[in-house]
Amino acid sequence: MKDDTKNNNPLAEVFGFPIINNTSKALRYRVEKLCPYNNKVPNCTKDKANSPLGVCSIFHGENPTITCPTRFREDWIIVENAAKFAFKEKTQWTSLSEIRLLDKNGLSAGNIDFVLVAYNEKGHLIDFTSLEVQGVYISGNLRNPFDTYMAAPSSEFNWQMSYNYPKPDYLSSSRKRLIPQMLYKGGIFNSWGKKQTVALQKSFFDTLPELPTVKKEKADIAWFLYDLILDLKSQQFNLTLVDTVYTEFAPALLKVTNPEPGDISEFMNLLQSRLDERLDGNPPDAPSLTDIVNS
Repeated sequence: MKDDTKNNNPLAEVFGFPIINNTSKALRYRVEKLCPYNNKVPNCTKDKANSPLGVCSIFHGENPTITCPTRFREDWIIVENAAKFAFKEKTQWTSLSEIRLLDKNGLSAGNIDFVLVAYNEKGHLIDFTSLEVQGVYISGNLRNPFDTYMAAPSSEFNWQMSYNYPKPDYLSSSRKRLIPQMLYKGGIFNSWGKKQTVALQKSFFDTLPELPTVKKEKADIAWFLYDLILDLKSQQFNLTLVDTVYTEFAPALLKVTNPEPGDISEFMNLLQSRLDERLDGNPPDAPSLTDIVNS
């Protein structure tokens, strides 16, 4: 794949295929707006069912970043890996999607992406675990380059950088989505003594604070980290497990929710500058806030 395609085009995958892929299969998926990654229906339904935003991943620099959680369903490897962590070898299991979770008061704690259920030879439930799947939110406008590309698909498609150029918003993805659901829904599962699994892209996980790890046998949570690896022969990206991180529930979530404080003097300098503005640019003769603290 050319470097200029990566640098000047945010569209890594459109309806499941890189735009450099002009095979008959790729063209069919674009024309029919199909999803190759086990969506609930054959077509892509992202954003709007009648006019789907069929972008599975976008380029961030040279790396494709998954923005659609359905993209993680390729060949169901995320479910298979989660089962290997949660259940003993040769356990019979299946997965159930979008399971509603209630708290003690009967109020919804949200839906769990997948619940893997283990059962015996009589079909009786014997164990279960959760699997949360998290793509990355986007800042900027992705609809405009997508619509422009779809109006005239070309492997030479170019979209110039601008202030509204689409890019991953890792901070919002963790603070607004991943961490709250891990605290609330994950807190319920942890109180039940059930293991949990999370499927993320490695680039997303790398933006989190470094989590204290434990051996697999002691872990409450397995963080499965995936990347999209380009197969030059098929001209497709393949979802590939690149690392697994094992943590306990409380230490990991405590680490994520308690940020490391910055330098107090920098914050006080900001307050001083804002105070100076409030006083019409005439700072008082009194010592600065920083001077008081350091005295």
